[in-house]
Amino acid sequence: MRVVFLGAPGVGKGTQAEKVVAEYQLAKISTGDLLRAAVRNQTPLGLEAKGHMDRGCLVPDSVVIGLVREKLTELSKSKGFVLDGFPRTVPQAEALSDVLDGQGIRLDRVINFRVSREEIIKRLSGRRSCPKCQATYHVDFAPSGDGTACDRCGELLVQRSDDQREAVEMRLKVYEEQTAPLISFYEQRQLLSHLNGAEPVEVVYQELVRTLSVYHAA
Repeated sequence: MRVVFLGAPGVGKGTQAEKVVAEYQLAKISTGDLLRAAVRNQTPLGLEAKGHMDRGCLVPDSVVIGLVREKLTELSKSKGFVLDGFPRTVPQAEALSDVLDGQGIRLDRVINFRVSREEIIKRLSGRRSCPKCQATYHVDFAPSGDGTACDRCGELLVQRSDDQREAVEMRLKVYEEQTAPLISFYEQRQLLSHLNGAEPVEVVYQELVRTLSVYHAA
């Protein structure tokens, strides 16, 4: 099974990716994880990426695609994978298609998780974390005992700067600008399925499994 998960920040695609990976023994390919590992291991692509990041610049597509190509080359041809949150733009999708074609690999399905804008803002802007032990909470869905301090260590909880409402709205604006053409890209190739990510985690997962079983079997 070889699938791509798309969706805005906060739709839960990472949670679903972890569940599918565990259930089907797939490889989870996240460009964030690949970048961090490459920088930590000081690989040629990692050093190039670090140079861009140290200058405060975005890592170019050529580096990201190179990391994905290396990861796919490492995997056994029989090993399935989930690409979590990648590609994010049409040029990345086109480059990924070239990489997969070059390795004789085809995608089974691209899953787009859909959640309303207001629900995403509520999910992300309500997150709180402990700066000491890294425990996470949510003011509505999973609050700490007193709502202000960590239940584990008592440290005052904080809100990440990129989880503030204004930052979330900007992240969504950027994502929407990039994603609309990407959805069309995969629809034209008859690879895209939409899932309602607003349902409870287990409900979304069961629908995901049903969708993947249809197209993987085909």
